[in-house]
Amino acid sequence: MKENEPSLTEQARFRREKLEEIRAMGMDPYPHEFETDHHADDILSKTDLLEGSEEERPRVRLAGRIMTRRIMGKAAFFNLQDQSGTIQVYIRRDDVGTDIYNTLFKKYIDLGDIVGVSGFVFKTRTGETTVHAESFSLLTKTLRPLPVAKEVEDEEGNVTVFDAFADKELRYRQRYLDLIVNPHVRDVFVKRSQMIQEMRSFMTQKGYLEVETPILQPVYGGAAARPFETHHNTLDMKLYLRIANELYLKRLIIGGYEGVFEFAKDFRNEGMSRFHNPEFTQVELYVAYKDYNWMMSFVEQMIEHVVLKLHGTTKVTVGDNEIDFKAPWKRIPMLDSIKESTGVDLSGMDEEEMRQAARNLGVSVDNTMGKGKIIDEIFGEKVEHTLIQPTFITDYPIEMSPLAKKHRSKDGLVERFELMCNGKELCNSFTELNDPVDQRERLEEQARLRSEGDDEAMVVDEDFLRALEYGMPPTAGLGIGIDRLAMILTNQDSIRDVLFFPHMRPD
Repeated sequence: MKENEPSLTEQARFRREKLEEIRAMGMDPYPHEFETDHHADDILSKTDLLEGSEEERPRVRLAGRIMTRRIMGKAAFFNLQDQSGTIQVYIRRDDVGTDIYNTLFKKYIDLGDIVGVSGFVFKTRTGETTVHAESFSLLTKTLRPLPVAKEVEDEEGNVTVFDAFADKELRYRQRYLDLIVNPHVRDVFVKRSQMIQEMRSFMTQKGYLEVETPILQPVYGGAAARPFETHHNTLDMKLYLRIANELYLKRLIIGGYEGVFEFAKDFRNEGMSRFHNPEFTQVELYVAYKDYNWMMSFVEQMIEHVVLKLHGTTKVTVGDNEIDFKAPWKRIPMLDSIKESTGVDLSGMDEEEMRQAARNLGVSVDNTMGKGKIIDEIFGEKVEHTLIQPTFITDYPIEMSPLAKKHRSKDGLVERFELMCNGKELCNSFTELNDPVDQRERLEEQARLRSEGDDEAMVVDEDFLRALEYGMPPTAGLGIGIDRLAMILTNQDSIRDVLFFPHMRPD
């Protein structure tokens, strides 16, 4: 231990002193392994571990952190927390030996230390399932104290919590500590993982192929967003972190696959908010010979299935709202939804008329915005937040959707939908544009918008246009925001609460 380390608290210095004393005793405070055969929840749920006399009962081996302890002379109780939960352990000097109990356990063990125990299961006089330790091992000596909350109950039964690790910014920065002292946080990420696995299984069982596409791309595309830039030293070329994987998945449809999907990390160099993180996850799916009508039904089926698997019901509570994912969901064209919410009919307006309509509604727009951007701003400010139950917004203006196929019966629109839920977009889908001439014209229009100052407009990807010229079948495409869906299905109000390590400003 270094003397006079200014960054160490008194408690941290005490723990380092204990570490050296443990080593001086000839004990290894960081052994290489400990074989376990049970978790806390296994023991709490298995009644057969309590059958027979104590000598006849099966022995269990488990490991975890000591979260609380009560020493009562020659015996003690402590709570051991592992991945599955917490269980009480009873330890006695006569069982584990004087050196282990009096010296190691009572003198050198601290809250937060990771230990291993083996023994049998019994119930205390109060009926609590408990492990009676017959052996005790230190597996990891912790050098910093945990911020363990203290609870005080008054005479009327009101509980006040002190020193809880509740500061959100600190929890995000030190997620490892958050997961230790706030076990309910772990449950959120278990649910997120289950959600992804159910979606993956649903698509795989339909016969669709899970694939991987490049994260580093020479031309970024597939969305309207600003990219992160990097540089490849050997090739001496600029590369971009992908903003979407759409154009690569379409290349695979062109190559002959009839259904492909990818859970992708995407990156957008934009603002941060409760609903936006620079690095996020989405799943994109492309299915040949289908259209956006088919895809709406597919999305209803898949998300309803996932919600049922996670919650046992189609209804979930999100904040003050109860959201029901039971299919079918409401479907309404975009311009109709704006008219329904504002009374303003934007159909047939030219760009300047639309800009003035936005200003009349109190929506901020500027001269760099085309019709698509103006409509998007009006919808975002006046409609989106009102859509709480799952709602498909359909039939977008062509200016908003340079990768979507023109509507088969409505001039000036494309076959596109977005799923809105709890006031935010959850997914985006098109009947994909497969006419290479039309696609080139649309991307060149995007290039014009970029030249006029729209730095989120798409760029022309010549290789993708070349691929389209070899022929892409009619195709339905879909992108679902995994983080936002996880927010809803775990009742979290910030994207940072469903990301293990959200991006933060430097501390």
